[in-house]
Amino acid sequence: MTLIKSISGIRGTIGGKVDDNLTPVDAVKFASAYGTFLKQNIAKDKLKVVIGRDARISGPMIHNLVVNTLVGLGIDVIDLGLSTTPTVEIAVPMEKADGGIILTASHNPKQWNALKLLNAKGEFLSGADGAKILEIAEAEAFDFADVDSLGEVTENNAYMDIHIDEVLELPLVDADLVKTKKFKVVVDGVNSSGGIIIPNLLEQMGVEVVKLYCNPNGHFPHNPEPLKEHLGDICKLVVEEKADFGIVVDPDVDRLAFISNDGEMFGEEYTLVAVADYVLSKTPGNTVSNMSSSRALRDITEKHGGTYQASAVGEVNVVELMKKTNAIIGGEGNGGIIYPSSHYGRDSIVGAALFLTYLANQDKTVAEIRASFPQYYMSKNKIELTPQIDVDTVLATLTEKYKSENISTIDGVKIDFPTEWVHLRKSNTEPIIRIYTEAPTQSEADILAERFVKELKEIAGI
Repeated sequence: MTLIKSISGIRGTIGGKVDDNLTPVDAVKFASAYGTFLKQNIAKDKLKVVIGRDARISGPMIHNLVVNTLVGLGIDVIDLGLSTTPTVEIAVPMEKADGGIILTASHNPKQWNALKLLNAKGEFLSGADGAKILEIAEAEAFDFADVDSLGEVTENNAYMDIHIDEVLELPLVDADLVKTKKFKVVVDGVNSSGGIIIPNLLEQMGVEVVKLYCNPNGHFPHNPEPLKEHLGDICKLVVEEKADFGIVVDPDVDRLAFISNDGEMFGEEYTLVAVADYVLSKTPGNTVSNMSSSRALRDITEKHGGTYQASAVGEVNVVELMKKTNAIIGGEGNGGIIYPSSHYGRDSIVGAALFLTYLANQDKTVAEIRASFPQYYMSKNKIELTPQIDVDTVLATLTEKYKSENISTIDGVKIDFPTEWVHLRKSNTEPIIRIYTEAPTQSEADILAERFVKELKEIAGI
């Protein structure tokens, strides 16, 4: 059981003791801090916040607590109910709201939930703003509204449909062309809101949909992180159904993974590479991903005459660098597509629509498209942390050991060797150190990962 307070929000397991887990008290406290922060920084008589949630079992409970906490602060709430992270992000500016909260623990298992916090643009808060909210929560410096000044709740369950409409209107999305191809696609919605919005999008693009785990009851049928070891069922079903490909999303629908027509993983890293290849072919420009993402995006960007840059891990860091470099497309190698022509947030709905249009423009199968890209292989590992481990000292020791190599310490430690790299960093969302490696073959990536896991454990004394 654990509670993680960070500048990007609060995340924890349901139940247990206050301040050790995400209990009702912690949910109220953190919602109070966010609402208080908005009141301190926005000079308006009446503030408005958009709230939506994924289909987690704990969702309705946390949702009711957060909504009514904001009401108690005198803030009006636009309640989207069951929704997705990108849907809430587009709703905030459309509603001219002052912020937004998404109740989701993203790819974490069902016992987790979280409050993800947005600004008035529908983008994640800056690190500085997140730090202020943590301070307010710690001090419990809340001032609630009197009975005549309570906020009001307006329910609006149309936003998933509005989101689909917005995506279909994007110039690079060609639903008419997709319809002519009569694609068949299997969708794994991990029994959350992706099981509603992704099939609806595909059906409006003329795609035959085979649904797998698309009942939004919050009972995740497998670990919700869309990694190969969790996706045996859809890999099998794509082949059985002779489908063109499969789509997998996480519970809040900001991560997108594809299964090729042969039942093999397309590779989460290559979701962004494929969509970027299409977008850059139509609108050349720059790209950004985080430094834990594949070199393949750099190669594709340079092929189209653009410049690639890497940011620190975290959506807010990717977005900041995208704005600075006027990037046409960007995102994270975990299947997160950020397409500024829509909005500055990871969005599987946008990604799926662009990929379908890309596929409709190609005379290739999904497996053939995947084979056409620069081939890199990643190994993603992690080490569980105990409170006794001083991560900063461990990483500093490694940095000193490899100081003759090409090293970046913007975010943890990334060591770029000539044909491979390793990135070691403390997770923002879980008590772990992540070890990502990439190399020209899977065995080389695995061997590099094993080497650094061993070195880390030796330094940490595990």
